[in-house]
Amino acid sequence: MDFRGPITPTSKQGNRYIISLTDILSKFVITKAVRGCSASTAVKFLINDVILKYGTPTCILTDNGTHFTAQLMNNLFRHLGVTHLYSTVYHPQTNGQIERFNATMDGKIAALCNERRTNWDEVLQYVTFNYNTSIHATTKQIPFEIMHGRQATLPFDQQNAIISLTQDPEHYQQIKTYWKIRRRSKKEYLKKYDDPFKIIKQLGIKTFIVQRVKKLTLTKQVTMDIIVPLVERWNLIQ
Repeated sequence: MDFRGPITPTSKQGNRYIISLTDILSKFVITKAVRGCSASTAVKFLINDVILKYGTPTCILTDNGTHFTAQLMNNLFRHLGVTHLYSTVYHPQTNGQIERFNATMDGKIAALCNERRTNWDEVLQYVTFNYNTSIHATTKQIPFEIMHGRQATLPFDQQNAIISLTQDPEHYQQIKTYWKIRRRSKKEYLKKYDDPFKIIKQLGIKTFIVQRVKKLTLTKQVTMDIIVPLVERWNLIQ
């Protein structure tokens, strides 16, 4: 694990450093842009971006910077049971993996930044993802696949194939036939019933005197089995 910086210029969000951690086996890298290089920043990175997402490491190798040798960091390692190893003083090759990533990262970030290079922290995660999903020169494997045990789904992998729609020559005829059947069914239904009537008197449980709505002088006696409510009748027609 290492801090990279201070980076010039400072980003628009005020970030000046990059803290990163590399898994020795898979070469998978975790990075984050931060404003400072204090011990509390390193602790928050370990908890929020490493442990809560990938689990607790067994051992962590850092340099001898005060942000890694501080009591706050040592207390975290002691409570979690993490072995803390230090690189040899004045010998950065001890922590060579993270140093090699830093060299690769610098070139890619520079290629994606704006002219003033004030958005380097915005492209950091894109560069990290690109690194983790590319074949590593040492292992000849993809870090993401070793870390997660599956291939990464890239942004364009889930696009559906182009679909061409052809016109159905029988579609119009099918619609025409459908509406013809609907109109015929409506006419046959209406033949079963007279114009709307109004119940004016009940003679028994199932017997009524009804009056024609459009011709009030026309009344007749009917039974319940031939009476259909007007609303229900309209719904049946529809």
